Amino acid sequence: MARLPRLDLPNVPQHIVQRGNNRQPIFFHEDDYATYLEYLREALAKNGCKLYAFVLMTNHAHLLVLGEAPGGVSRFMQSVGRRYVRYVNATYRRSGTLFEGRFKSSLVDSERYLLTCMRYIELNPVRAGMVNDPGDYHWSSYQHHVTGNIIEWLAEPLEYRHLAVNPEARTLAYRELFKQALAAYDLDMIRIHLNKDCALGSSKFQEEIESILGRRTKIVPQGRPKKSKDGGEK
Repeated sequence: MARLPRLDLPNVPQHIVQRGNNRQPIFFHEDDYATYLEYLREALAKNGCKLYAFVLMTNHAHLLVLGEAPGGVSRFMQSVGRRYVRYVNATYRRSGTLFEGRFKSSLVDSERYLLTCMRYIELNPVRAGMVNDPGDYHWSSYQHHVTGNIIEWLAEPLEYRHLAVNPEARTLAYRELFKQALAAYDLDMIRIHLNKDCALGSSKFQEEIESILGRRTKIVPQGRPKKSKDGGEK
C-alpha cells in the first residue's frame, strides 16, 4: 500500500525527528554536529523555512520547523539529509544507509503546543541522562533561548517573543518554564502524534487541518469498532 503524503501546510510548524538507521549513531565527532548545523542554516534560506528549536543527539535529531510554501519542509529535510550523508560517507569512508526510512513529522498547534514542543526538544539530553541541566548540553537551541549563545539564523516564534517585551526578560521567562517538568500527558501526546505523523493540537485545530487537506489528521484507535446492542457498529 502506498504511503499517504505527509501532513504539510505552509506557516504551520512541524515537529520532526530524523533517526539513525537501526538507532545507530549519526554523529561521531563534534565536527559532525557543527557540519549538520551548517547544512541546516544553508538549507533554511534556500527552501523558505524557519527553524524554531533543535537538539542534536547521538543517534537522532529533533527539529521544530516552519515552511512558508507547500513542500518546503520536505525539500529542506531532503537537502540537509543528502548533504550530510555524503559528508559522513566521505569523512568516515563508509557507504550505505545512514538514516532510517523517512523522517517522522507532526503538525503542531502553535497556540496549544509550540512552547511545549520547544521544551520537549531542548530537554532531550536531560531525559536521556546526558546532562542534569539543558544549559550544559551544547548542541541544542536552549543555548540561544537561555544561555546567551545567540544563533543568528534561528527564528523566534511569536509565542516565544510574547513571553516578555525585552530579550532579557524573555530569557528569564523562558527559563522559568523549565522549572516545571513536562506533564506526562503532554509527553505522550507529542510522542504518539509524532510517530503516527498526525496533527498535534486541539480538536478545533485538527478539524481545521482536516478541512483544508481533505484527509484524516487525528489518531485512529486501534482494534475493531465495538458493536452496539442492535448489532451495528458504534
